[in-house]
Amino acid sequence: MTATEVEYIKVIDQCRDLFEKKMKDYGSAWRILRISSLTDQIYIKAQRIRSLQLNKNKKIDEDEIPEFIGIINYSIMGLIQLEKGVSDKPDFTPNQILSFYNEKVESTFELMLAKNHDYGEAWRDMRITSLTDLIIQKLIRVKKIEENSGNTIVSEGIDANYQDIINYAVFALIHIGVFK
Repeated sequence: MTATEVEYIKVIDQCRDLFEKKMKDYGSAWRILRISSLTDQIYIKAQRIRSLQLNKNKKIDEDEIPEFIGIINYSIMGLIQLEKGVSDKPDFTPNQILSFYNEKVESTFELMLAKNHDYGEAWRDMRITSLTDLIIQKLIRVKKIEENSGNTIVSEGIDANYQDIINYAVFALIHIGVFK
């Protein structure tokens, strides 16, 4: 396994651990969220990261790490919602939800491996601020696709953008170095 694969798995393991713990606290209440609501939640987290990067004075003693983790987990929720549809109430068991989570992680990991091969790990030379900006750009694109009822002419869909967002957030957390 390459260093990227090992680091990626460590980051995702931490994200999954938090996701499981929150599911014990809240269940799968997020199943009622529409895609646009999830997109907005991810956008808020990305904007908070950007604000933390730009403003050295902060009133809440937190850093970027929990926000990047939130971006990953909310994006995975979004991928699940795109496939399963929105529900009026929690409708799957925790084991089913974790199975869906793992399926989305696996397909996103495979996409990362393919792109990483073709791009030659170019992300390693990127700054965390650039990864943050790319996440925000992807979210603006997703919002436009949502405004167009999910239709695109030549562009990737919402799911591909969510996957890229996950991968950019994982890369940022690898750069931060918290899961070594």
